[in-house]
Amino acid sequence: MKYSKATNYALHTMVHLTMEPKGQTVGVDQLAYMQDLSPTYLSKILTKLVKAGLIESVPGAKGGYSISRRAQDISFLDVIEAVEGQSVLFNCGFDHDESECLIERVMIEAEGNMKKELARRTIQSIAEQSQETKKEN
Repeated sequence: MKYSKATNYALHTMVHLTMEPKGQTVGVDQLAYMQDLSPTYLSKILTKLVKAGLIESVPGAKGGYSISRRAQDISFLDVIEAVEGQSVLFNCGFDHDESECLIERVMIEAEGNMKKELARRTIQSIAEQSQETKKEN
């Protein structure tokens, strides 16, 4: 399994925005610079996060992006699905009834377990761990 680079950038962006003081926005240029990305490319990712209701865009000279919900209510799965969509990772390519494909059953169960774990992990928990690590160093 492999997620796109866009998901990687989205997760890092979400953690960064979570660590900003409440009410503070961060511009796309600054977010892109921190990740060594094109602002145009990052803007496309940010648009998906806005559409999913995970962040909000504030227009204007002092505008930018900020978290739109409590970070403890935003899971890794929320961010991944905002970027990647909600499609299944495995589909049996053989022409038989789904219930007959034992391989697909195993893969669906494994994907379900992975989604449960990603839904359990919050952006807030990673932001807190990151802050603790910075204090230690």
